[in-house]
Amino acid sequence: MNKISSFDGGFSIDNSAELLGSRGVPDVGGKKDAPGFAEEMAKAVGTVDQMQVQSDQEAAKIAAGGGNLHEAALAMEKADVAMRVMVKVRNKVVDAYQEIMRMTV
Repeated sequence: MNKISSFDGGFSIDNSAELLGSRGVPDVGGKKDAPGFAEEMAKAVGTVDQMQVQSDQEAAKIAAGGGNLHEAALAMEKADVAMRVMVKVRNKVVDAYQEIMRMTV
């Protein structure tokens, strides 16, 4: 069952891909050439996760007495910057959602 529920000032979307098209608008059978917002966000989160995993692996190599300290530091910094950007994007999305919820119809 598809549902959108709001509670405690937050929101939850169940089966949103069925409720809405992949681009966040009702699916009316249009072209699906360009990826939608959800797909782009999922790809970005996956990339950030990969950077975090790589950073952890490099740190483990250093802790075990091997690896390259320079490459480990670069991997950690890349992961840190990517996470900071992801948090800023999340904050902007939440701000946009709250702005929409304040609108009167």
